[in-house]
Amino acid sequence: MRSFFRRYSHAWIMIGYMMIYIPWFIFLEHTVVRNYHIIHMAVDDIIPFNELFIVPYTMWFFYIAATVIYFIFTNKREYMKLSTFLIVGMTLFLIISTLYPNGDTLRPTVFARDNVFTRMVIHLYHSDTSTNIFPSIHVYNSLGAAFAIMNSEKLSKKPWIQWGAIILTILIILSTMFLKQHSAFDVITAFVLATVMYFICYVIDFDALKARSRANTMLRSSILTRSKLN
Repeated sequence: MRSFFRRYSHAWIMIGYMMIYIPWFIFLEHTVVRNYHIIHMAVDDIIPFNELFIVPYTMWFFYIAATVIYFIFTNKREYMKLSTFLIVGMTLFLIISTLYPNGDTLRPTVFARDNVFTRMVIHLYHSDTSTNIFPSIHVYNSLGAAFAIMNSEKLSKKPWIQWGAIILTILIILSTMFLKQHSAFDVITAFVLATVMYFICYVIDFDALKARSRANTMLRSSILTRSKLN
């Protein structure tokens, strides 16, 4: 048992972070209830409400959890990249929501249809306020999971999983707007933040930069040593 926990000790990074994130988010949900900035774009009024998108919206929770758990047990390095991506984005979201209280007024008050999906949406509306929406964590984390899956060495041999992740990510992103949970502005800013973090986590080779810096330091040290000897 000890060897198991020692081998997967890196799992505590996300577990520990959630112990910070969840109380902070709950605090914001209970305190940002009035006098917040309304986020709105003209395109928000064009996008129709569609209760069917509650399905991919709800699948988000399983999607993110399954992705994180998969990388915990399969590849520590790739897990660390995913964790960095998620933690930085979620922390910025919390800071923004704290310093810039925000929300929207997009939710419909009356539903044209009464079915199991509209009832699920009503439950969602009751359990989740229309505040603290910028940038959309649903969008940002979905992109993070997709990036991790697309850059996975092991999953590159299973294109059906990668394509499934892409399709699910697209549906989740659309669901945030079609359920009137988020403004298009929240989606756009989530994409911007995710793009920046993608380059930091998956494009920039920090190991190569460290190795190059170390080599340059050793070279300078060698040159100084030779000059002193001469």
